[in-house]
Amino acid sequence: MTAPSSPAFSTCDFCDAHKGDDSGAFRVLPPVFQDLGGVPAFCGPVSTVKCFEDNTLVKAAVDSPGNGRVLVVDGGGSLRKALVGGNLAAAAARNGWAGVVVDGCVRDIAELRAAAVGIRALALMPLPTEKRNEGQRDVAVQIQGVRVRPGDWLYADADGIVVSATPLSV
Repeated sequence: MTAPSSPAFSTCDFCDAHKGDDSGAFRVLPPVFQDLGGVPAFCGPVSTVKCFEDNTLVKAAVDSPGNGRVLVVDGGGSLRKALVGGNLAAAAARNGWAGVVVDGCVRDIAELRAAAVGIRALALMPLPTEKRNEGQRDVAVQIQGVRVRPGDWLYADADGIVVSATPLSV
């Protein structure tokens, strides 16, 4: 499977252009996320899932049409269970998601790297989640202390991840 070409943007350029923005419309996620997917740079409007060690709603999201969006998963920073694995990464790629950012863990690194979707997460963890049908979809979340809302725009490249209330241009 061939990964789509990388988008033409630079998070560094965005930060240079918005370094004086104190409105809260432009935000930068802390540098704690690892690049674990098959697409190194991705961007799109945000859809969110808030869950803790239960990926039921994550699966439902990636099984639905992504339409170039980025799924931001507030997993509470848990390092105990993987919220995304190879099957969900393949579903995200197949259904047109640009990327998945997980404030938590993922697993199946070989399958994640083979999927034509961007994936960022805190770490790898081989343990799967439990299915309790808990969580919330498309709500405002806090990712490593940074507010992210459905409809925000997320941009991820080798230098980092930025979030904006509106689409950014270079």
